[in-house]
Amino acid sequence: MRIGQGIDVHRFSSDPQRPLWLGLVHLAGERGLEGHSDADAATHALCDALLGAAGLGDLGRHFSDRDPAHKDVPSLRLLEQTLILVNEEGLRPVSGDVTIIAEQPKLAPFMSSMASSLSMVVGAPISVKATTTEGLGAIGRGEGIGASAVILLEEIS
Repeated sequence: MRIGQGIDVHRFSSDPQRPLWLGLVHLAGERGLEGHSDADAATHALCDALLGAAGLGDLGRHFSDRDPAHKDVPSLRLLEQTLILVNEEGLRPVSGDVTIIAEQPKLAPFMSSMASSLSMVVGAPISVKATTTEGLGAIGRGEGIGASAVILLEEIS
């Protein structure tokens, strides 16, 4: 068994047309996050956890934000490619947990969809929850959204 942890933070975009994606779910009408890809902080944290557990480094090592091929790439594609890398190491996910850190928007209506979407792609149960920073720091001031994830992998027998 191997365990990995991932953390990702993105500031809100100044582009009012930029969509917000979290946990592979589009939150229609909400201000999007700035990033080279779709800036889905929850899925990026999960990808980093998967890569870390497999001893493969981090998301930036495999999907550089300097590479134009990854411009506006959907995080679904990043997660699928990450899972291929993990499987090539002879490992598969057992379970995971994602925590989204945000003052806004309110995420309760979306968390079950996020958990379902992530679980379906990963092939293992992924729980999703949210918290605030009680107004403290950049996230507390509403400047962006962060996420943390842990994953448990096992060897493929």
